[in-house]
Amino acid sequence: MDERPTVAVVGAGAAGLATLKALADAGVPAVCFEATDQVGGLWVYGSPGSPAYRTLHLNTSRGRTQFADHPMPADWPDYPDHTRVAGYLADYADRFGLREAVRLRHTVERVTHRPDGTWTVRADGPQGTVEVSVDAVVVANGHNRVPKPPTPAHPGTCTAEQLHSHDYRGPEQLAGRRVLVVGGGNSAMDIAVDASYAADRTLLSLRRGVWVVPKYLLGRPSDTLNGALARRLPWRLRQRISQTMLRTTVGAPTRYGLPAPTHGFLQDHPTLSDALLSRLTHGDIEARPAIAGFDGRRVSFTDGRADEVDLVVWCTGYRVEIPFLDPALLGDGPEALPLYRHVFHPDAPGLMFVGLMQSTGAAFPLVEAQARLVAGHLAGRYALPDPAVQRAACRAELRAATARWGQRRPAMRVDFDAYLAQLGRELTAGARRARTGHRS
Repeated sequence: MDERPTVAVVGAGAAGLATLKALADAGVPAVCFEATDQVGGLWVYGSPGSPAYRTLHLNTSRGRTQFADHPMPADWPDYPDHTRVAGYLADYADRFGLREAVRLRHTVERVTHRPDGTWTVRADGPQGTVEVSVDAVVVANGHNRVPKPPTPAHPGTCTAEQLHSHDYRGPEQLAGRRVLVVGGGNSAMDIAVDASYAADRTLLSLRRGVWVVPKYLLGRPSDTLNGALARRLPWRLRQRISQTMLRTTVGAPTRYGLPAPTHGFLQDHPTLSDALLSRLTHGDIEARPAIAGFDGRRVSFTDGRADEVDLVVWCTGYRVEIPFLDPALLGDGPEALPLYRHVFHPDAPGLMFVGLMQSTGAAFPLVEAQARLVAGHLAGRYALPDPAVQRAACRAELRAATARWGQRRPAMRVDFDAYLAQLGRELTAGARRARTGHRS
């Protein structure tokens, strides 16, 4: 690169690419380190560390997922598959000339904050160790790479084969077997549906109930309806309207043998599936409650039933790990890290995060908006408020998030539409602070 990079970006998935685009627009030179040999992150099927499986599709609609600066083709289906999405991200990198800044096959090993306020980033690459000194670091490495086992572990010993959803690639892994899928998220529903066509028998165990939303409601992608409501109504009212609509159109989850939802709609990550409810009503998937314990291949459930299984697929989510940062910078851990507007570290100027959040909707528009804050700040066009104001805002947001989502990663939770609007207001307010020098 002709200019010394002033920013190091970790990761070249959607969050990292959006950050590079925003930095380039703002004239801020950057270098990006990507551990794999391609851009696109988790959407690159077969790439090391990617959790993508062959039947993976978007669970948010095309119009609500695309970058504002790079719309998805209008002739694409509403819910594109992983191949299209990976190609879309590659096209994004090509269109805006982002590849020049990306160093592929470079794994960041350590990020160090120096006494003079700068940062040193050390990465291992094909030619050995690389070190760069930069003014700022943007962590954009995603958080769906380290599988989380079931916690706490279930009593007894399971001798059936066990697989985490992270290592699931396609229905051939399920063929001719008695399969138990454990979990209530999108991956669990997708894998259970795959199993219902390939396996000898498919059981789906949910420890707690979830709202299962079809991908279409009233003839439209379901997330577009909630988006229309979000522009006019507070989330509590949206919740009541959405729950009424779901009960009217598809019925309560208990009608399909699933447990009643533990939390209200919009108080957890949405679970979308068109096929699951149909496969349940046809008996091709059998619902079960939480696991009580194992005895070899025999699994017992909390309702007293027991079944023999050959394969257990754990869809139990992921741990957030940022091993290259000093643990002192992460406090109680990355899942609980207080970040101003979910981006800026109040106690470490120059350390920013893009994508360290869990949204009720798509991620791409949110990381694009976060990236604009980062770029504006580093270009001097957006000023942060005083650290005390930042910390107070973090505390207030955590209280509100805990009231809505409980103890399920409240520091990471955001309401897609409300947060996107907040970031727009924040960019305007920060620009005003930059012009006036007033940081309260």
